[in-house]
Amino acid sequence: MKSIILGSILVVSMLGLIIVLFRKRIGLSFFTSFGIHLVLAAVGLYTVNYSGWITGTYIPLNPATIGTVTVLGLPGVGLLLGLKISLFG
Repeated sequence: MKSIILGSILVVSMLGLIIVLFRKRIGLSFFTSFGIHLVLAAVGLYTVNYSGWITGTYIPLNPATIGTVTVLGLPGVGLLLGLKISLFG
């Protein structure tokens, strides 16, 4: 019984989210833009990790670092590099 109630709440909330997204004219362009930013963030971190620009510096790819670079862009990579160098030498 509990799983039926939780499943129905999930379905109703998903439908509500879809209605809000399309009513506000956000549509799929938001998801496309977010996906592009996410891919570019991962490419930027891979470039820093494997290019050898700064030797001995490795920024792990996890949700926190990807999210930081997705939101802040290229300055986010600089922020993560600065934090890595200043905190961990």
